[in-house]
Amino acid sequence: MTWSIASGGEALRAQVLEFIARLERLPERPEVGAATLFDARRDLFCARAPGRLDVMGGIADYSGALVLELPLREAAWAAVQLQPEREVRVVSLGADGESRAADFTLGLDELEKRGRPIAYAAARRLFNKDPLRRWAAYVAGALLVLRREGLLHFEQGARILIDSAVPEAKGVSSSAAIEVAAMFALCAAHEIALAPRAAALLCQKVENLVAGAPCGVMDQMTAACGEEDRLLALLCQPAEPQGTIPVPREIAFFGLDSGIRHAVSGAEYAAVRTGAFMGYRILADHLGCAVREGRAGQPLRIEDERWRGFLANVDPTEFEVRLARLLPEEMDGEAFLERYGGISDPVTRVDPERIYAVRQPAAHPVFEHARVREFSELLRWPMRAATCVELGNLMFASHDSYSRCGIGCGGTDLLVELVKEAGPERGLFGAKTTGGGQGGTVAVLARRGAEQAVEEVAAEYERRTSRRPYVFRGSSPGAVAFGTLCLRGPCSG
Repeated sequence: MTWSIASGGEALRAQVLEFIARLERLPERPEVGAATLFDARRDLFCARAPGRLDVMGGIADYSGALVLELPLREAAWAAVQLQPEREVRVVSLGADGESRAADFTLGLDELEKRGRPIAYAAARRLFNKDPLRRWAAYVAGALLVLRREGLLHFEQGARILIDSAVPEAKGVSSSAAIEVAAMFALCAAHEIALAPRAAALLCQKVENLVAGAPCGVMDQMTAACGEEDRLLALLCQPAEPQGTIPVPREIAFFGLDSGIRHAVSGAEYAAVRTGAFMGYRILADHLGCAVREGRAGQPLRIEDERWRGFLANVDPTEFEVRLARLLPEEMDGEAFLERYGGISDPVTRVDPERIYAVRQPAAHPVFEHARVREFSELLRWPMRAATCVELGNLMFASHDSYSRCGIGCGGTDLLVELVKEAGPERGLFGAKTTGGGQGGTVAVLARRGAEQAVEEVAAEYERRTSRRPYVFRGSSPGAVAFGTLCLRGPCSG
């Protein structure tokens, strides 16, 4: 089958042609029935969204911090074709070299009951029934979110192809890349016009409410709104873009994968997030803030005019001098619930049978927000050696704070230490763990042209651990900047 470009595709022309070539090789993938996936008489609507390198901000996003995110060269493609059958079929090619090819089909009637969309909790149960189908929640979940938000009626089914080059479980938001690509392609196919910010927030609902992963919004916002070779500055209160900052020509950012699998749905990440919200609830009580019970199953509402509901708005000096001592180092979940009732986080809950760290998870977003603001200001200065060292020290401080929260790991610690050992003399200024921590990727700040030093760090890490780091280098535009692509088959009328 030969597909021709009907519209779009002006950006990244070479990549577009490579993607079309992969579509035309689908008959070579009989293990997932991909040869029969698309109908040559119907148009294909395609979108592309990159992974992201969390340069600064990371887990402070859910507490309202400023974050700085770089869209990566590696990206996910989604192709959508509407079909008369009332079902959604999703084929993932597993192009990242780690995930295997997979084929998933779901009747649209399973997403509706008596003409109404099922609840998000019911959707989570539906996708979680079979571990082999959980991955499809990140794609098919977009249809349910569009339906529940009143933007779509299930009048037609869809066939969706996912072709992702964003490596999984490396802390670079492979899931957000897939969600955003799928959402933009589905919206194009159904002629749904969404503002970029609104589209990213809907994608976050897919991950939080359908897939059940408690991520903040920075991943989806970067995949949607990122610009090539520019850092997306996002104030997560809840998702306010502050523009982009060009990466100065004297420096470059790299990612080094530790080889230790990361998952934002992991228990420790969720516990640190919960601990931060417990700390905010305790401080709100000391401030005398009004606390309102949410509806059944909903979080508490805290009426906080001073910090406007976000720990990141706490002044670091005030926290250090006056507020930190009000927080316990850790607290039993049952005792917390008995005294405070709950937290204001919409996607996590306090487990009465768990002991949570509280003081450090609450401190992290306070100081990280200050670090990120300083980092963003320094990027606008001339990139002299002293400025680069100062930027690097802020990254090292961020990494240390991750470790104190309890979501560091030996692999990422070793990579950061190797960058420190190489130092400015080799053109390496700073490094930090990224995203949700507990493995995954380390972001590295280097002098432009210092690729050899980065490769030497990777080689030394492999020598010590027998794990060869994947090196992320380069950038590419987000889904909005790329636009959507319409492909026409040879039999289209």
